[in-house]
Amino acid sequence: MRILLTANASYAPPRGGATRSNLIWLDYLARRGHACRIVCGRSKPGADFSHHPSIKVMPVEEPARRVQTLRREIAEFEPDWVLVSSEDLGHGLLHEAHHSASGRVVYLAHTPQFFPFGAASWNPDAFAASLVAESAGIVTIGQHMAEYVERGVGRTAAVIHPPIYGAPPFPHYQNFERGLVAMINPCAVKGISIFVAIAECLPLYGFGALPGWGTTAADRAALERHVNIDILPYACHIDDFLSRVRLLLAPSLWYEGFGLIVMEAMLRGIPVVASDSGGLQEAKRGTGYVIPVHTIEHYQPAYDEHAMPLPVVPENDAAPWVDAVRELLSNPTAYQRESEASRTAGLKFVEHLDAGDLQRFLEGLKPFGRRHTGKATVESLSPEKRALLLERLRKRRMVH
Repeated sequence: MRILLTANASYAPPRGGATRSNLIWLDYLARRGHACRIVCGRSKPGADFSHHPSIKVMPVEEPARRVQTLRREIAEFEPDWVLVSSEDLGHGLLHEAHHSASGRVVYLAHTPQFFPFGAASWNPDAFAASLVAESAGIVTIGQHMAEYVERGVGRTAAVIHPPIYGAPPFPHYQNFERGLVAMINPCAVKGISIFVAIAECLPLYGFGALPGWGTTAADRAALERHVNIDILPYACHIDDFLSRVRLLLAPSLWYEGFGLIVMEAMLRGIPVVASDSGGLQEAKRGTGYVIPVHTIEHYQPAYDEHAMPLPVVPENDAAPWVDAVRELLSNPTAYQRESEASRTAGLKFVEHLDAGDLQRFLEGLKPFGRRHTGKATVESLSPEKRALLLERLRKRRMVH
């Protein structure tokens, strides 16, 4: 098969669950002889790609040029399937994929805020939602998200969990007496307000924050004001981070698709205290310390330094979080019980994960939907057709 993946996210380094998941799948396909290409956002200078060397990656900084590159690659590469990952807030890549590869589009539904439908969507678009519904297939990495997709567009999504967690045996950290209370990607939507409040209430314990794609300069400043919070360096490997973690906090306030870091911690026997937002409960697999929160429902008409909408963060009581953290940090029995339950649930979950599941899904898939002929964007037209359209519009203005 010839597989073309497209997303607006950068793929070097793959910072975030969606990009890491997609690379796991493409790496598997490439190693089995399938031709794979990626059209994506601009990579960081000097960044290293940790995927199969045969995968051709085309990072493009300017969004309109990215759409043009996708069009050109579809025409030249003639992929059997175009995988459109949901990191496409303006839906331009989705439009172009359906325009140039009608019937061969598979939508990878990772991040609900980027979907063109649903209560969590930052940019709802009825036409783009219809394109998702017309895709030959839709893939989610959790049952909770599959149900969300079905409610939104009336399609049954395939639930395919990427084996992003590595191969056993997984390290079993015994960090009760020495690790940090840690959070990854501290920012407004991930619940930095709760994290900081816990640190303030428990000043004798050490906390660690690993900045991510959502962490702003203001977030860093808020963390630096607390002497018991260490800002941790970027970790090339997840165990560089988790080996230092005593307890993981996931106080997310936006709608989560799944929560890959939760499972990664549980596999290593690290207890996780998580909010009940979206797919985090599914990731916790019935273990304890899931705390209800008031989630973000509105965003301001303004953007932060990462071009992310500024959320209206609701007030949440930190007391249940403080109580949970204090219990796990001060009670060895409670810590050990949750550690073992977490590791057992994690090992059971990953036991049957197989990167080949996506390959088998694509091999069994048939082109779906009508040939798209309407509502093509100006950006999706060839230069010649754009010039012709502009000439017709000019003549129409002269007549009127």
